[in-house]
Amino acid sequence: MDRTQIDALVEKLRKNEVSRRGFIRKATALGISAGAASMLAGSVSAQDATPEAAGASPAAVMPAIKTGVLSITREDALAAFQENFDLSAPEQTGGIVIYGETSDIENMNALISSDVYTSRVTGLINEFLVGTNPVDGSFVPGLADSWELAEDGVTYTFHLHEGVTWSDGTPFTADDVTFSFDVTLDETSLSPRRSTVELMLESYRTVDELTFEMVANDFWATFLENTVGLVAIMPKHVWEDIPPADWGGADASTGLNPELVVGTGPFNLKERVIGESVSLTRKDDYWDTVSSQVPVIDEFIFRVIAEDAAALAALETGEIDFTDVPFSDAPSLEGRDDLIIRAYDTTSLNYFSLNHKNPETPFFDEIPVRQAMMYAIDRELLAEEVYNGYAIQANGTQPVLSIAFDPDRTNTIYNYDPDMANQLLDEAGWVMGDDGVREKDGVKMTFEVLYTEGVATYTQQLPFMQEAWRAIGMDPVLRAVPFQTLVDSVDAYTHQAVVWGFQWSIDGGQGVMFRCDALRPQGFNSFEYCNPTYDELDTLAEKTLDPEARKDLLIEASNIVNDEAVAGILVFRQTVTGIRSTLHNFYPNGYSYLWSLPWVWTEVQ
Repeated sequence: MDRTQIDALVEKLRKNEVSRRGFIRKATALGISAGAASMLAGSVSAQDATPEAAGASPAAVMPAIKTGVLSITREDALAAFQENFDLSAPEQTGGIVIYGETSDIENMNALISSDVYTSRVTGLINEFLVGTNPVDGSFVPGLADSWELAEDGVTYTFHLHEGVTWSDGTPFTADDVTFSFDVTLDETSLSPRRSTVELMLESYRTVDELTFEMVANDFWATFLENTVGLVAIMPKHVWEDIPPADWGGADASTGLNPELVVGTGPFNLKERVIGESVSLTRKDDYWDTVSSQVPVIDEFIFRVIAEDAAALAALETGEIDFTDVPFSDAPSLEGRDDLIIRAYDTTSLNYFSLNHKNPETPFFDEIPVRQAMMYAIDRELLAEEVYNGYAIQANGTQPVLSIAFDPDRTNTIYNYDPDMANQLLDEAGWVMGDDGVREKDGVKMTFEVLYTEGVATYTQQLPFMQEAWRAIGMDPVLRAVPFQTLVDSVDAYTHQAVVWGFQWSIDGGQGVMFRCDALRPQGFNSFEYCNPTYDELDTLAEKTLDPEARKDLLIEASNIVNDEAVAGILVFRQTVTGIRSTLHNFYPNGYSYLWSLPWVWTEVQ
C-alpha cells in the first residue's frame, strides 16, 4: 500500500472532504482491510488530533463529548433501585446473614486484591468514589456526590460527600483519594490495576478537602471506568508509612488485627480467621442514608466451606443464607418453597491460561498448538453437561453483558473438530509417539494443569478436558490446589497451565488481560503474551468516543487474540445463586453481587 496516499486520504477525512463511508471504500482500494479502515476512520473522527500535535488547546480539538455534570443524584439512584427491584420494608431488623463460598479471600485490602470473592467482602468496608448501578452497570454516586467534566474534555472534578469519617473516627478527605492513586501508580505497587490506570491518567490532585481533580492524558471513552472505577479508597493515616511493596503482608491487609482494617463502608471488620471466615458488623453511623442505607442486619459473615457439596448441604439445612450453586445441582433446586434460585447473565467466563514462556512447556508459545487445544474440546457439550445449560460456548473473547458481545462478527469459531486439532499439531511437527504422547525436538507434550480444589464443577470439567487433550496426543496432569496457591503460582509465572475464571467489566475493554504492559501482578496477563498490534487497537478503542466505532475496534482487537487462541476461553457462564426463602431483598446480578445487602432482612434471628 502507498503510505503517502493513505496519509492524504486521512487528511481529507479530517477536513470533511470525504465521508466516512467514502474513506473506507477508498482505503480498502489502497489495500487496507475493511476492519482496519473502519478503525482508522473511527479514530480520526473521534479525535482529530492530540492537542500537542494540533498546537491548540484540548477544547479546540475536542470530539463530540458530554461536558458538565455527568452524575445522577443519590435520590435518582435510589429511585432506579426501587423501580427495578422489589425492595420490601423490613418486617424485623437485626440478625446474621451468612454467605458460603468454597474459596477463601486473598486479603482484606481492596486496593491490591485480584479476585472476585475478596472484592465482594472488602467492598463492604472500603468504598470507591463511584458506585455501580445494578440496573444497567452505569455509575452512581459513591464517596463522591457528583462529578463533572470541564469544557476542555479532559478535566474531571469530583465533589466528595461532606461529613464522611473512617471507621476509627478520622475524617475522610480528598487527600485519602490522592494517596490511593499514589499507591496504585507506584512502581512497586501490588495493584493489578496499575497498568490500566496509568494508561489514561495524566495527573490528579487534591483541590481542597472535599474536591478531587483528575486530568486525562487524552479523550478516553472509558476514563472513569478505568480510574475511579478501579481504585478503592484507602485511609492515608493508616497506610502512609507502609511502602506499597509491603502492603501484601501488612497486618492491615491480613485482617488478623481488625482495628487496623479501616474503611468508610456500611460494615466494619469484626474478625477474620484465615481459611474459615470473615465476620463484619453493621456500621450504625454509616454516612450514606439515601442511596445505600444503613444496613438492616446486625452482622454479615463470609464463611469458607471447603467443598461445593458441603456448601449446598449448608444452604439446604439453613446453616448459610446464600451461596453460588454448582451448575450440576441447580436444576434440582428449582421450585422448592424453602429456596429461591436466581440465574443471571454475567461478564464471567471460564478459561485455561497457558504460560507461553515456561521453558518446560515451549509448545504453548505456538499458535497452532493453542488452536488445536481449543478445537479438541466439545465446548457445547461442556456447557450443556457440566454447566447444565447455565453457560454457552464462548465464541470470541467478549462475554454476554459486554457492549462488544457480537459472536456473529468473530473471525474464528473453535467448534469441536478433533480432526482439525490433529491436523494442526501434525503440521506444526508434533509427532505422535508410541505411548500416545506427541513430541518434537526431544520435548514431550506433557504439562501440569492447576485448578482450584473443592469446586464441584471442576471435578467434572477437568477430566473432560484431560480426555479431550489426550485424544489428540497431549499428556495433561491435573493438580487441584487451594486458590491462593494457584494465584501465587501464576503471579510468579511458575505455572504451566491453569483452569480458572475471570470477570470482565461491561465496557468491552480487555487490555488488562492481553496488553504487553499488563503482566501480573500489576495486570492479568498470565500468558506473558505481547502483540503490539493488539495494544494499538486497544488504545484506539479506548480513545474512540463514538460507541459504534469503538465497538468495531473492540471486536477487531478481540479477533486478534481469539485467532491466536491466547486465552482458552471455554464458556461464558451465568451465575446461579441459591438463597434461603427467609432472606429478603437479596438481588445479586451480573452488574453487582452484594449491592442490595444494606436492604437485606432476615426472618431468622
